[in-house]
Amino acid sequence: MNLKKIYKPAIIQEWTQLLREKGIREFIRVKGWKIFAAIFVFYLIRDSILYIIIPFWVAQGFICG
Repeated sequence: MNLKKIYKPAIIQEWTQLLREKGIREFIRVKGWKIFAAIFVFYLIRDSILYIIIPFWVAQGFICG
């Protein structure tokens, strides 16, 4: 079993393969809004954890208390 397949989801493997074979222009043309949605959701979740949940836990004494 290839270790890269364990750590890399199928959708990411598909996207990287498309990028390698066709280039960035074709990748954006084919995937379009899905790229934007994936990046938006990633940063929404990450920033919610960093700037809302962790400070809330610190204020409540859950982490440093």
